[in-house]
Amino acid sequence: MAETRRRFDPDFRDGAVRIVEETGKPIAQVARDLGINPGTLANWVNMARKRKALAVGNGVLDADERAELARLRRENAELQMRCDVLKRSLVLWVTDTTR
Repeated sequence: MAETRRRFDPDFRDGAVRIVEETGKPIAQVARDLGINPGTLANWVNMARKRKALAVGNGVLDADERAELARLRRENAELQMRCDVLKRSLVLWVTDTTR
């Protein structure tokens, strides 16, 4: 016989993960209370933690990241200046050609 898989909506998944995170109960206990497989709940919890870590990051930049950020800021400032110069020159050109 083929085994049918139960499907859980995202709200149920988020709620189950929130229960684990907020209560501090073991995953196995929460899974048992909700009537789901502990491995499934563990996967949901791990995915949520990874998403949260990617979204937040650790907030600290290492030396390479700081150097790259400084370089990108300098490059951005230079490109903005070039863009402003081009805009001004375009305005002057249009003004001269329409006279």
